[in-house]
Amino acid sequence: MEYAPARSTPSRSSLTVPHAIHALFIVLILILPATPQTPRSSFDDLSRRATAAREAERLEEAMSLYQKAVALRPSWAEGWFYLGTLHYDRNEFAPAAAAFRKVTALQPKSGTAFVMLGLCEFQLNQDENALRHLQKGKEIGVSNDPGLRNVVLFDEALLLQRKGAFEKAQEPLDQLCHDKVEREDLLQVLGMVQLRLRTTDRLATTPPGPDVIRRIGNAGCLAAQKRFDEARPEFETVAREFPQFPAVHYAFGNFLLQVPDIPAAKESFEREIKNNPKDVLSRLKIAAALYRTDSAAGVPYAEQAVKLDPSVALGHYLLGLLLLDTDDFARAIPELETARKGLPDEPKLYFALGTAYSRAGRNADAARARSQFQKLQQKEANKSSQ
Repeated sequence: MEYAPARSTPSRSSLTVPHAIHALFIVLILILPATPQTPRSSFDDLSRRATAAREAERLEEAMSLYQKAVALRPSWAEGWFYLGTLHYDRNEFAPAAAAFRKVTALQPKSGTAFVMLGLCEFQLNQDENALRHLQKGKEIGVSNDPGLRNVVLFDEALLLQRKGAFEKAQEPLDQLCHDKVEREDLLQVLGMVQLRLRTTDRLATTPPGPDVIRRIGNAGCLAAQKRFDEARPEFETVAREFPQFPAVHYAFGNFLLQVPDIPAAKESFEREIKNNPKDVLSRLKIAAALYRTDSAAGVPYAEQAVKLDPSVALGHYLLGLLLLDTDDFARAIPELETARKGLPDEPKLYFALGTAYSRAGRNADAARARSQFQKLQQKEANKSSQ
């Protein structure tokens, strides 16, 4: 049975409920403004198109698509990562850092995400966070991309140099030299690190500073490549031509410890002390070089270093070791206990303390120190196996 069209408008009371709803729907259509309906892209479609655009190097399109995709699915770590890299390549470090921070929260075991976050923070002058994230990423493990690895090592060295951690800064620079990475600023930074200079120090820019720095850097790079026969005359020449330049004999002495040529190293450090009578580090280097070979001769150097700067925990630790090695455990104990305050996580310090306590008949203290030594040793072993 077909329904005939209504001949007249029905009264309100004659409308059934379904008919009332239908009428209301018609009214809404008439009074609401017409808006074009755009189909919402699915996450799968967006992610597929974003990947295709990135691989085709249509980067603007890729960035837009990745932004839409992560808006639809904020838990998509891969999308945040590629969005971060696109920002990074455009030198947009703040949004890049924000994207990589998302990745590290979603995937806390992604070493590459942590180092990328650190590289962004480096560019944003957030040095403390940058160094922490670069080192955490390295500890977890990063991709095998040589370019990324080299940038990470160099920026890590710069961050360590900025905070005055020169010995630690030299390690990644030596690695770059060992791998024969070619970049002019590598020699400059390595030279400054060996001479214990920051980029902002006046000596770094005032003649003959730049020349001395680069030549010391070149010699240090040769040493990192184990080309000692070529490095030694380079160091000797610079030290001879600029005998008063701060830390030049210190840098040469450190090289001679690598060779090793302990007598020559001691002589070089002595020259540095003559130039700078308040030099603590050269005294500690001599004391450390004499440890085990002639500990009694090393004690005066460590004592002088501690007297010049009592705040250096390493000085107290080294003096304690030297005293313990000469059977002066009574004097060794307070030095090692002082060092413990500044080096609470150094396993070997607790081993030395345990030995000193044992010789002094303090068996309970010796047991506690050895227990702590074992805990720290196990902690280091667990960390290295992860």
